[in-house]
Amino acid sequence: LVLVAGLVMPVLFTFAWRRIERANVAAGLPPATQPPTGDGLAIGFVANFFDTLGIGNYAPTTAAFRFLKMVKDEWIPGTLNVGSSVPVALEAFAFIAAIAVDPITLGLMVPVGALGGYIGAAVVSRLPRRQVQLGMAVALVAGAIFMTMTNMQWIPGGGEAIGFTGGTLVAATLLNFTFCAFNALGIGSYAPSLIVFSLLGMSPRSAFPIMMGSAAYGLPLAGIKFAKTNKYDGKAALGLALGGIPGVLLAAYVVKSLP
Repeated sequence: LVLVAGLVMPVLFTFAWRRIERANVAAGLPPATQPPTGDGLAIGFVANFFDTLGIGNYAPTTAAFRFLKMVKDEWIPGTLNVGSSVPVALEAFAFIAAIAVDPITLGLMVPVGALGGYIGAAVVSRLPRRQVQLGMAVALVAGAIFMTMTNMQWIPGGGEAIGFTGGTLVAATLLNFTFCAFNALGIGSYAPSLIVFSLLGMSPRSAFPIMMGSAAYGLPLAGIKFAKTNKYDGKAALGLALGGIPGVLLAAYVVKSLP
């Protein structure tokens, strides 16, 4: 069921995105989506390749957008959510199909994470520029701390479990809701999810289908919300989507063969 829905979601998202674009143009707004540039496609390919490794593509893509001055600050979260929806759906399909994970854990945590992403987008899409900048800054610092702790091996590398039960499942589900809600700020949920699920005893490999499945359902819902408010850069978003698809397909085969 999760796999089938994961295939349907990006198709529905693509049609909804196009319909919203037409409605915005009919309302007198300039068309957001335009042919992507070469650097936009390159960012999409590289960032989504490493996204498939569990690093997340939001922080490096944000850095690239800022360095190249491609996207307004207040439009970065929306651009990331809209542009990453289709590549992340392909990630989720690859990992859910190939890696063992408890079906109850997957079936509970994925839809709750998607709900978190939608609610987060509903809040962030209404925030003014300065609040978006401050939120991104705080989340980026938190992400940097998590990454540093992992690379310095200050926290455990994970257990062998392929799922959660009891109170641990409830706690993991609530945390997944929170992490996915922060996706809407333009900061990926992969790093904190991978670390926390590993601390709770899950095998890092089994965390991948949960992380990516949650994003695969949550990002399209969030992306539609941002598209309706027209708070995203369509050219950059299309570059992320078109460049990200081959990056994801290439990286998925690499990750599945890693110990």
